[in-house]
Amino acid sequence: MTTTFDLSPGVLTSREEIAAVYGCGTFQGIEPADAAGKVFVYSDPSAGLEYGYTFDGRADDDEFGPLYLYTGAGANGDQKPSDRNGSLLTAAKKNREIHLFVAHGTVPGSGAVQQRYIGPMVVDLVKPYDVRRGPGKNGVMRNALVFRFRPAPGTTPAWTDADRQPAATKTGYEITEPVTDIPEPPVTLPAQDATKVKKTEQHKTAETVMDVPAGQRKVLRREGKLVKAFVAHLTAAGHETHSFQFTLEGEPGTLTPDLYDATDHVLFEAKGLTTRANVRMAIGQLADYRRRVPGHETLRVAVLLPSAPTPDVQQLLTEQGIALVYQTEDGFAGWPLTFPEA
Repeated sequence: MTTTFDLSPGVLTSREEIAAVYGCGTFQGIEPADAAGKVFVYSDPSAGLEYGYTFDGRADDDEFGPLYLYTGAGANGDQKPSDRNGSLLTAAKKNREIHLFVAHGTVPGSGAVQQRYIGPMVVDLVKPYDVRRGPGKNGVMRNALVFRFRPAPGTTPAWTDADRQPAATKTGYEITEPVTDIPEPPVTLPAQDATKVKKTEQHKTAETVMDVPAGQRKVLRREGKLVKAFVAHLTAAGHETHSFQFTLEGEPGTLTPDLYDATDHVLFEAKGLTTRANVRMAIGQLADYRRRVPGHETLRVAVLLPSAPTPDVQQLLTEQGIALVYQTEDGFAGWPLTFPEA
């Protein structure tokens, strides 16, 4: 086995060369190298595009920084957060580094796919992955785990504009389940809500502390619990609920509303905090989502909150013709819905 290799962002290599150095496999998109303390991830956005989804690639930065999305392991059927996918979720806890590669043409003189090393990654500590609907290799729709990677602290990834998520080739939608359960963080967090990335000789990552946005995670979980409780409330009343996953021609990624009440033909956007900023965001999201729902001409929209907002925010919703539902000790105020005149 080769013992040296320049594992620095931007280097071109192959699966075979990585396997010869680190003792991992060469055929799967996620290849753990247990003895070396590493997990190698091979992303090929064009392969996903061939099957009909555009999940993989560099996504837009969010409030926590750069983000790369990667569809997990499992060619057919619902993907599970175990086995190879589990190796990503347990990497930090087991002190294993995650290294991301992107397909980059073919190796000169060979038909093998060439790999460009992007750099060391960590799984997002607020939300490790999203569940998306997409076709498997057999063409049957299933749930796919789309992992959310962040650059390891102290490193600079070697991605380019070419690594961005490919745009969807057509506009459409899939029926999905509402998101009510947020996956557990990929590592058990210390009391100070921080974790360390160790120094390695290959990419010379300086030891650093990555602040974990625990507050944002709590808000996200609160939102999930709120939607879950409201779904149970609607189900008990005999209502049918689901959600949507919208793809838009010419745009990467997907749009995913929180909840759709099929019985009353109402689209809900939930927020984990009852603040003006959150309500304003919900109003904007509903304005975008509602145009895409089948039968949107008669669709009604509502905001779902964990408590009552201020009177002025309630008036804002009234003026926009948006219903308000909020949780109380006894259930949900504002339901059954009454819709104000805009």
